[in-house]
Amino acid sequence: MNLKETIRNIPDFPKEGVIFKDITTMLKDPAAFKEAIDHMAEKYKDCDIDYVVGIEARGFILGAPIALALNKGFIPVRKPGKLPAETVVASYELEYGTNQVEMHQDAITEGDKVLIIDDLLATGGTVSAAVDLVERLGGEVIGIGFLLELCFLKGRDILSNYDVFSLLQE
Repeated sequence: MNLKETIRNIPDFPKEGVIFKDITTMLKDPAAFKEAIDHMAEKYKDCDIDYVVGIEARGFILGAPIALALNKGFIPVRKPGKLPAETVVASYELEYGTNQVEMHQDAITEGDKVLIIDDLLATGGTVSAAVDLVERLGGEVIGIGFLLELCFLKGRDILSNYDVFSLLQE
C-alpha cells in the first residue's frame, strides 16, 4: 500500500502558504491506519523503552496504539491548560507561529527511557519542546518517530543528537 496516497494535502491551512498534511484520510482507512501503526511499532519493538510519549493531538492518535503494540505506557504532551495535575512547560516556534506544550511533572522519573511519537516532522520545534520536557524530568529519549517528515524544512537537523525515524518522507 502507498501510505502517502492516503494523506490529503490542504493548501493554505492554517495560514496562507502552508500545505497542511491531513492524516484523517489515512485514519479512516483501517488497512492504511493499521499498516502505519504496525510499521512504526516494528521499528521500535526491540528498543529498551519504558514509555511512549505522544504530542497533542495527532501524536496521541499514533502514539497510543504504538504504546499498546509495544506493551508500554502512554504519556501525553498537551497544549497549555489541558492537564489537571502539576505540569512542566516548554515553548517552541512553529513554521507559522509560536506555542507551548506541557507534561505532568510526575509523568517521567529519573532514568525512564522514552520514545516520542508525532505525526509530522516539519521544523522540529514541537518535538524539541517535548524532548526538553522529557529530559528536564530526568528521562532519556531513546527514539523519536514520525509518520511523515517534510525533509525540505530540515527539522531533523535540530534533532541530530537523537535517533529519528520517519515512516514517510517528502
